[in-house]
Amino acid sequence: MSATTSRPVAAPLSSPADQRVRPFASLLLGAAVVAALLSACGGGKAGPAPTVTITQNASASAPSSASAVAVTPPAIVAVTKSGALVTLNPATGSVSSTLVASHVLGDEISVSSTGMVYFAVKKGCASEIEAVPAAGGTVAELTSGSLPAVSPDGTKLAYASQPTLTTGCIPSNPDLVPLYRLSIRTLSSGSTVSLPMVPAGQDSGLPAPITHLSWAQDNDHLAVSIAAVQDNEGWNLNLVNTAQAPYYLSGTGVTSVPVTGSPTAQRSYLREGVYMPNGDLFVSRACCAGVPVHNTSRLMWEVNTSGVLVHQVAIGFANLDHVSLDVTSDGHWLLYLAGTSLYVSADGSTPRELTTGLIAAAWG
Repeated sequence: MSATTSRPVAAPLSSPADQRVRPFASLLLGAAVVAALLSACGGGKAGPAPTVTITQNASASAPSSASAVAVTPPAIVAVTKSGALVTLNPATGSVSSTLVASHVLGDEISVSSTGMVYFAVKKGCASEIEAVPAAGGTVAELTSGSLPAVSPDGTKLAYASQPTLTTGCIPSNPDLVPLYRLSIRTLSSGSTVSLPMVPAGQDSGLPAPITHLSWAQDNDHLAVSIAAVQDNEGWNLNLVNTAQAPYYLSGTGVTSVPVTGSPTAQRSYLREGVYMPNGDLFVSRACCAGVPVHNTSRLMWEVNTSGVLVHQVAIGFANLDHVSLDVTSDGHWLLYLAGTSLYVSADGSTPRELTTGLIAAAWG
């Protein structure tokens, strides 16, 4: 049972010189989580204070923030701005070891339950997925592709098979849509199933590139984050049942997660989302879509699969991208990048900055 109230609040203070996220503690109403949305969506002109909708969820419990600072996070792997795959000291954020020296791509790396780290490296205009033990060792080349995500049981690897849309690498074929696929590889045999973006010959307009992948605990469903191509119109988060879906953009076995809440749900979008062990999602919610790009709000939320707010983790800095989301297998720890800074949160409490200078991170 929930109740909602609305009240005006002052706009958040920020300094243009501060390029880091400033997460704030979520307000608590009784034993329930209160989401206070302190950003409004607009065209940059001064106006009245935005209206915040506060929702009390009787099933939500207060996070244990008292232990968030004292407890050391689990192991973390990351990719530096220079393209090195490294392990981090989870207490200090400093580099503990270098697994691969260069050419590793962001936003996604993935660590299996057996301790293998899956990552993508740049190979000219293409990318290749490789693997290396988290403890260090020989690198194994697997297949062409990017954005690897290993299933919780360690048996399957999902990844994106799509062209690189950078200068000098755009294919000459005017119809790029057939080049976009979601691939799922059985690691024991190497057999691979590919889900195209849409049926062959269907007029789908612009391509819908995949930007992040995350498995549910059932080892069948994937949270597929989809990017806008030319502006920030077209971001989407699809939940794909890989046992049923023939395509990853829409159709049988595909459900899009709606954007709810404020500010301006109709023009806000889910920049990225990952599954939590309980079936909910940890998402990066941004406002506002349109041309020109003008983001005025970045919110880190836990939502259910219908997009409804369960708990607000943090209010981010509007001018920074919030990506590379990850959740530990027990659900107690969250991480994400705000710009190049790594933030970690224990049990949904206020995140703290651990280190900076990264383009990808994951729990190890």
